[in-house]
Amino acid sequence: MKLVSFRTAQQERYGVVREDGTVADPRLADPSLPADLCDLLADRDALRRAADAAAGADSAGKLADLDLLPAVPHPGKIICIGVNYAEHAAETDTEAPPYPTVFAKFTNALSAHGSPIVVPAESGEIDYEAELAVVIGATARHVSEDDALDHVAGYAPFNDVTARDWQVRTTQWDLGKSFDTFGPIGPYITTADEIGDPQDLTLRLTIDGEVLQEASTSDMIFPVRTLVSYLSSVITLNPGDVIATGTPSGVGMARDPKRWLRPGDVVRVEISGLGALENPVVDGGTA
Repeated sequence: MKLVSFRTAQQERYGVVREDGTVADPRLADPSLPADLCDLLADRDALRRAADAAAGADSAGKLADLDLLPAVPHPGKIICIGVNYAEHAAETDTEAPPYPTVFAKFTNALSAHGSPIVVPAESGEIDYEAELAVVIGATARHVSEDDALDHVAGYAPFNDVTARDWQVRTTQWDLGKSFDTFGPIGPYITTADEIGDPQDLTLRLTIDGEVLQEASTSDMIFPVRTLVSYLSSVITLNPGDVIATGTPSGVGMARDPKRWLRPGDVVRVEISGLGALENPVVDGGTA
């Protein structure tokens, strides 16, 4: 099931994307379903009922015509992983870490499929990072690697946009990662039952059709189950929390010449089975 969040004139809603590109609103057919997406993700019975209700629910319109929200509009946490592909570590002259490199991205950075990535006046070194986002379903605390994927509701494409000059100002990366619009996620969440093994996905980033990043999630240093287990040993992971699992090689800062995002670019992050997240890049003065 593909779950999309969108805005109407009245409120925020979620819907189920059908194969024909239309979006069914399951709560119109079953008003007993949770109104909040995070509550839905936490309830497997409700997820099954939402899928059943969507089959006969009225359409909210075509996906392409809706006012989309970030795939997870209100996550409690956005936890990001750095240096999680060996080739990316090599291109940045970084040793593969013995433990996951963890940092945060603040929720103000979230944006939706189709929304602009804004190049701020404060930075001239805006980079792209295609990533697999993991969306938590069941609360996770001290979970084993064997059980970790049972706590995952689904997956989505993510772009960990970064102001590199701000990232390296100090040893803490968070400000360089958290400018407004620097966290596109979407266009929807694909539930875990449709994906199977999250380490068997192909991830690709293009700008205006040019392939700049392409890798398999099998190349992760720390796979999804390891990340969920490791993080849950310290942090209670709640329904709707997002884990961005790191980017492969090909980032702009490692290229010669460097390839920064610039107004007029269209950035596309595509992951097999999860759809494509596409965002135009605009100047901060025109956003």
